Amino acid sequence: MAKIPTLKARLSGRHAGVLLHPTSLGRTPACGGFGQEAAAWISAMARHGLRAWQVLPLAPPDPLGSPYNAPSASAISTRFLDGELLHTAGLIAEDTLHQLPGARQSAGPQLDGNLADARATHLGQALLRRYRQGLISGTQTEDFAAWRRDQGTWLEDHCLYLVIKGFQKGRPWWQWSRPLARRQPDALARIRRVAADAIDQEALLQWQLDRQWGDLLGHAQSKGITVIGDMPFYVAHDSSDVWGHTHLFSVHGDGSLREQSGVPPDYFSATGQLWGAPTFAWGRHRQEDFRWWRERIRRQLRLAHVLRIDHFRALESYWAVPGQDQDARGGCWRQSPGAAMLSQWREAFQDLPLIAEDLGVITPAVEALRDDFHLPGMKILQFAFDGNANNPYLPHTYSSDNHVVFTGTHDNATSVGWWASLNPEDRQRVEAYLGYPVTAPGWQLLRLALMSRAALVITPLQDLMSLGDEARMNRPGTTTGNWNWRIPVPLEQLDGHLQGYGAMGALYGRGAVTA
Repeated sequence: MAKIPTLKARLSGRHAGVLLHPTSLGRTPACGGFGQEAAAWISAMARHGLRAWQVLPLAPPDPLGSPYNAPSASAISTRFLDGELLHTAGLIAEDTLHQLPGARQSAGPQLDGNLADARATHLGQALLRRYRQGLISGTQTEDFAAWRRDQGTWLEDHCLYLVIKGFQKGRPWWQWSRPLARRQPDALARIRRVAADAIDQEALLQWQLDRQWGDLLGHAQSKGITVIGDMPFYVAHDSSDVWGHTHLFSVHGDGSLREQSGVPPDYFSATGQLWGAPTFAWGRHRQEDFRWWRERIRRQLRLAHVLRIDHFRALESYWAVPGQDQDARGGCWRQSPGAAMLSQWREAFQDLPLIAEDLGVITPAVEALRDDFHLPGMKILQFAFDGNANNPYLPHTYSSDNHVVFTGTHDNATSVGWWASLNPEDRQRVEAYLGYPVTAPGWQLLRLALMSRAALVITPLQDLMSLGDEARMNRPGTTTGNWNWRIPVPLEQLDGHLQGYGAMGALYGRGAVTA
């Protein structure tokens, strides 16, 4: 097997960073964005020696706000598009900015998806008008055409899917008329004719989102910041991916689920978890030499320097549940061709800049797959204090530096919320391990993480700000109140938190403060 660099080698040392999704950026319209505030955030991290920015999936969210159940595995949420950058690039007129929905109101404390969608539609219409009128420069027009060709079938399917879904009043693709649901060529050709403007508008939006995010990646790289992306393992049933490649997923001819994904019953749930996404038809993927997966990874590695694969354990084996079951108890384990795919990705990309989300019940076979390809795994300090001295999340048990250690993740309580939920016995265990009383849970867990041998430390911004569970990003298993946290203060007011983090990291050999 070819030599794969460890995470420490890839990062050129020990480093620390922050988990913050762009939707949480304050002083941005409606739902975050890729504009000035995002660039300022990158500069602020770099100024204090922080060297990694982890984001959640950039994909369009589902109706509940989750970016993990997206209608496209490759598209970027149009809510992130920055109008000021479009104007600076000469792609929209100045008066378009003044006419944007919500242009005269300040950003609220929580996300407003309806406003964000209305703004994106307005920007898309303005882009399309100038494109049709020939007011976009020849160089930019050529760039758009070349980019559109380069994005292949994902972009074409995404644009068609969104336009048809609009015609179908939002119904899922398997409830469309049979010719459209089955992608009959004549039916799709008619949509391309009658809805050419709408299709072009969606493509123009994705083009500019790709360019704006690419500029942020370049800015991060110039500042020594590694951007860590996030890729869900499964894709949503109602998505352009499944509609465009039904033969690659476990769905019946009518589009209904033949087999769905989830996890089995465990300590936390007597009925397991049912996710509603189709499992993969792995035999078909093998027949096509894993082309769909290879192109998916290629796209995601264009959107990040390093990619975290969510639910990594499904690359070794996955819990398959009959499509019509209402809970996960009737599932069974099936093998996945993860080793074959990882070998192929290593050859295709000459590296594997991946992080394995290896949380939950992980078997020796999953660990072997991770370790055979020298992929860093995750350590969550909130999981460490069950009284077992050999708990694998306790820092003294880390067998190598090829780990990323977190105080908590987007799915956990904040550290303040976690500490508040502990009973006296659990608190005593934490304090015994630390060697002193807990007075600032987030910062004290963070110090423990920074002291560890792990190559990279990541903490949610909420922990740096010592916020409680009112600032939590997601509560798994719930459907309301998630994914809408925004930074409640201007970035300048975070300077002390970032400075303290950078200084503490420097004590333990993580990064160096720059000018």
